[in-house]
Amino acid sequence: MSEAIERESMEYDVVIVGAGPAGLSTAIRLKQVNPDLSVVVLEKGSEVGAHILSGAVLDPSGLDALIPDWKEKGAPLNTPVTDDKFVVLGPDGQMRLPNFMMPPLMNNHGNYLVSMGNVCRWMAEQAEAMEVEIFPGMAASELVMSEDGRVKGVVAGEFGLQSDGTPGAEYEPGMELHGKYVVIAEGVRGSLAKQLISKYELDKGKEPQKYGLGMKELWEVKPENHKEGQVLHTMGWPLGKNAGGGSFVYHLENNQVYVGFVVHLNYQNPHLFPYMEFQRFKHHPMIAKLLEGGKRIAYGARAIVEGGWQSLPKMSFPGGLIVGCSAGLVNVPRIKGNHNAMMSGKLAAEQIAEAIAAGRSGDDLTEFKDTVDNSSIKADLYPVRNVKPMWSKYGMLTSLGLGGLDMQLQDRLGLSVMGTFGHGKSDAESTGKAADFKPIDYPKPDGKLSFDRLTNVAYSFTNHAEGQRPHLTLKDADIPVAVNLAEYGGPSARYCPAGVYEFVQDDAGKDKFQINYQNCVHCKTCDIKDPSQNIVWTTPQGGEGPNYPNM
Repeated sequence: MSEAIERESMEYDVVIVGAGPAGLSTAIRLKQVNPDLSVVVLEKGSEVGAHILSGAVLDPSGLDALIPDWKEKGAPLNTPVTDDKFVVLGPDGQMRLPNFMMPPLMNNHGNYLVSMGNVCRWMAEQAEAMEVEIFPGMAASELVMSEDGRVKGVVAGEFGLQSDGTPGAEYEPGMELHGKYVVIAEGVRGSLAKQLISKYELDKGKEPQKYGLGMKELWEVKPENHKEGQVLHTMGWPLGKNAGGGSFVYHLENNQVYVGFVVHLNYQNPHLFPYMEFQRFKHHPMIAKLLEGGKRIAYGARAIVEGGWQSLPKMSFPGGLIVGCSAGLVNVPRIKGNHNAMMSGKLAAEQIAEAIAAGRSGDDLTEFKDTVDNSSIKADLYPVRNVKPMWSKYGMLTSLGLGGLDMQLQDRLGLSVMGTFGHGKSDAESTGKAADFKPIDYPKPDGKLSFDRLTNVAYSFTNHAEGQRPHLTLKDADIPVAVNLAEYGGPSARYCPAGVYEFVQDDAGKDKFQINYQNCVHCKTCDIKDPSQNIVWTTPQGGEGPNYPNM
């Protein structure tokens, strides 16, 4: 259909998709190198920061490299880390791991507790002051290809498609934005990045990418329970042997606390309910005491890329680069990726500016691989490459010892006696058959510490207009009931943290698969974990989805 639509086009030197830390860093650095470059940033959220969901303990090294005087310019890094705790939980108790046992890279001294949404809003202000054009509410819905097979731009701002995909009465075709180079900075499992990786086989010879599901609530707690600057990470209960993962609890300013929970998506038991594991976690005595008398302010969820160095795709393609979490630059044991996202944007900008200055356009910037290999990104990711696959293979306790030893050796001696572990199966392939596992009984939310999904989704301030083309589609409409429900127990009804998927009965009493796309918080878990890989996530109309405040 798109081939028959006539669209206006706009020409830029560089088109950037995504106003997260990677995309905005790219834009800022381009203007620092050459103020005359025309740069546009497209953001699908209603405003910059609306779709940003991250822990976040920010390592400021990326920001230091990009904007050294960020303090003077008022960057919202207001809460330095003052206390660092690592705890293994049991059902009723806990055991703290001494800090001296942790590898130095796990130390959060010098880092800051931040809202990455607010950091991105500030970065957008810096970019706009340099005459970068930023268009929020403009989803980049498809790639624009040249006749010779390179990417020359994207389509953005298409509105008014009806549920059957045809133009409605208020249809707006959007525009084609063309660039000498296109930078994809959509974040985890972005729809355009996914297309590019498949089209150009950018992951050929790489390990499968791995993911976690991160869920997060913002709480306001009683002053006597608040410890500004404290960082707490836990593992163990309630997940136990059912899945890898853990929690984070960060004490911000103004008596606010981030409470988050991560479940690695390579879990086998299809009866596992990640959202309910999060809600159960808050009833641990240590966490319940913190939250008692407080109130939840916001909720959100997001997939986290966890494959590490051995899963990084080729980050260049004919016509552009892939940066940030779209490529997979998260350091799993540190639970940090924003500094690498910023650094990747900075390096991408320098590579592109150099190419444009040399008269190049639209080619494959293959030299970007060497740039990344010789940067702080590899120095950060390579030493920890075995932590995730060890956890998956040996479980939490064994991997704590082996992974810790591996990181200590690489940190102190620069060598590893363990080589590089592989990941094996994808997260979808890791899902087991329902008959092989016992169902898990989850306590009913009490409405004080724990909440049902639909109540919590209201605190993500998510909105999608009804009647539009669904952004969650099925390759085969029969598979959810005939395969996923029959063989896997319908895991989509549980792995989605927003209650998008349900199995209901029709008038004849037969099972029917229902998609409540209005609830979608754009976490992408369905696109990742569906055992049949039958669900496809694509971007909805621009400006829709969650509207995260201070997250």
